[in-house]
Amino acid sequence: MILRLHVFQHIWFEDLGVIQDWAHDNGFNITRTVFYKNESLPDIDDIDWLIVLGGPMNIYEEDKYPWLKQEKQFIKKAIKEGKKVLGICLGAQLIADALGAKVFQCKDKEIGWFLVRFKNIKESSILKGIPKQVTAFHWHQDTFEIPADAVHLAQSDACYNQAFSYNCDKVIGFQFHFEFKQENIKRLLEQYSGKIDSGPYIQHFEGINSGCHNAVLNNDFMRIILSNLKGID
Repeated sequence: MILRLHVFQHIWFEDLGVIQDWAHDNGFNITRTVFYKNESLPDIDDIDWLIVLGGPMNIYEEDKYPWLKQEKQFIKKAIKEGKKVLGICLGAQLIADALGAKVFQCKDKEIGWFLVRFKNIKESSILKGIPKQVTAFHWHQDTFEIPADAVHLAQSDACYNQAFSYNCDKVIGFQFHFEFKQENIKRLLEQYSGKIDSGPYIQHFEGINSGCHNAVLNNDFMRIILSNLKGID
């Protein structure tokens, strides 16, 4: 049976990254809703997985991005109907919101390569094969509370709630970007050239570029996590 993976993409320079490679290798059919092109949502019965990517908008900017309202409703429906749902950065915040958790600004922005420490590894089928701590790529200011009945999976110094799972690990939210390839990060830097603030958890371009070798290992971890998710009934 061919599995059907649908992507919610919010901005052109944040795409599937290594997730697309993994999905092709595993025989998935990939479809997309590209919100910045005002594309329509799929029929819920036409998808098996939903991947909700990142973006520069906030979940509460419905006046500026009116499609957010419909996107949130669809995410709720996908979770309710037992689809496998993975959200990254903004996507994780949207999932947390769909599950009734608060989304809010962190004290500090987190931009660059920072250590993520994983929790509940022994109990989590999603984290099987992932080390206890990883240097991961971050680009966010907002964060989320851990939703009710979800499992807290990771934290960093800047942001305590870095990841969670829900519904027996069928629903996953990550603040950090294991999916970004080196070219994704370089594309992001091009878009924000000269626009990065200063702060205790903000690296500037030189530091980010020097850490890009970590993307290869991060991509390996993303593949492991996706394979773990694929194995969940």
